[in-house]
Amino acid sequence: MSSDYARRLTEAQDGVARMLDRLLDAPPTGNRPPTPPRLREAMRYAALSGGKRLRPFVLIEAARLFGKTGDGVVRAAAALECVHCYSLVHDDLPSMDDDDTRRGQPTVHRAFGEATAILAGDALLTLAFAVLADPATDADAATRLALVAGLAEAAGQAGMVGGQMLDLAPPAETIDEAAVIRLQSMKTASLFSYAAEAGAVLGGASASERGMLSTYGEYLGRAFQLADDLIDVTATPKAAGKATGKDAAKGKPTLIAVHGVPKARKRLAALTGEAISALAPLAPRAVNLVELARHLAAAAA
Repeated sequence: MSSDYARRLTEAQDGVARMLDRLLDAPPTGNRPPTPPRLREAMRYAALSGGKRLRPFVLIEAARLFGKTGDGVVRAAAALECVHCYSLVHDDLPSMDDDDTRRGQPTVHRAFGEATAILAGDALLTLAFAVLADPATDADAATRLALVAGLAEAAGQAGMVGGQMLDLAPPAETIDEAAVIRLQSMKTASLFSYAAEAGAVLGGASASERGMLSTYGEYLGRAFQLADDLIDVTATPKAAGKATGKDAAKGKPTLIAVHGVPKARKRLAALTGEAISALAPLAPRAVNLVELARHLAAAAA
């Protein structure tokens, strides 16, 4: 891991955490009443209890490729992280994956109760769109509209939520590889693809440059999901920060179930290679995005 990559990643993580803290502590606008204290506490617990902040890092680095930095970019990255955190809160619920721990501590529904967890997730999701629509994120209304519309598509029924639905569906007797790829593209890769393209949108990139970054995010997201699936099979709960061995126990559709661990690791290397290749026209400016892809492959080795 290069020192520049490590520094940039830490800066992004810290900057997004500070921005989330500000956004979640902001007073109500106009004559609106304040957020109920318990709801606010649960939202803060969900969003500020650690995490790798990789999606925000991708967005921030993609914007930096085109010379765009500052609070507006960090706000957009924090909005994206709100959506990711909401998805984890709901994913952990008893009616979905039924997890007791997340990032080494009790999940939100274990700490606050199931009803509060559902509402905290709902509130984080809607906060994300309020942040993106605010002129403080970008002065250009067309840019804000593109960010909002893109996130709605990536997080909705044709993206992350649709992928979650496929993940909850009863497994078929024979797990089909194409179906697994579709599921993982929707459930995980859609937000990574959005992160990369949103950074390009903020930076005023061309349509072709946006396409390159969207492709990078797609392959990176699929690599991230495969790495996570490998960790579920090979890591201890302490190392993973959550329960492991769940996918096989529930018959989850994964590429490991299709191919086994050795071939899945080869597929992970191929996916990271595709992600890196998508950035070739932007090299060497994209060095930190390239290193992120390599780091994902190494983490699950």
